[in-house]
Amino acid sequence: MTKPRTGASGVLRFRYLGPYEIEELADLWRALHRQHTAIAPHLEDLITSVDVDESWRRRRARYLEWLDDPDTLAVVAERGGTDVGYAMVTIRQDHQGSWDRGERVAVVQTLSVHPDSRGTGIGSGLLDEIRRQVCEMGIRDLELAAVATNADAIRFYEEQGFRPFVTTMVSRIGSGPHD
Repeated sequence: MTKPRTGASGVLRFRYLGPYEIEELADLWRALHRQHTAIAPHLEDLITSVDVDESWRRRRARYLEWLDDPDTLAVVAERGGTDVGYAMVTIRQDHQGSWDRGERVAVVQTLSVHPDSRGTGIGSGLLDEIRRQVCEMGIRDLELAAVATNADAIRFYEEQGFRPFVTTMVSRIGSGPHD
């Protein structure tokens, strides 16, 4: 299914992928991986980054697992016949207990926009398309994670209506100052 959206740089179209088309996401994932490793040098002593090809191998396997669920969305944004971004969205049962978020929550596992296309409406177009789809599924909450030092992404998500909810802290066990 393709849905058009007009933007400053032409028509933005959305396609939904199945597992057999997952390789189409490889280059966009690799660009996102490079960005993540560049913006998180504060984590180098804590989390060991893998090379870009190993990163894609691992993410590809995870995507294929997620796509076993018929509610998972793999949405590609294309402009002028070129893939310029994508989103991978899973649906999970919500058992938070402290907050009523409905029975199911949509989780943006990946939102990737090609570096040359950032700031051209691709990310907001993908989020609008995702919101439309998950709303039709009766889901009212959409969540995502952002690398803490990615101020541009966090600012963008806040402009899109997201608010901080949970902060994930990471600690290495067994190798560090607290051994």
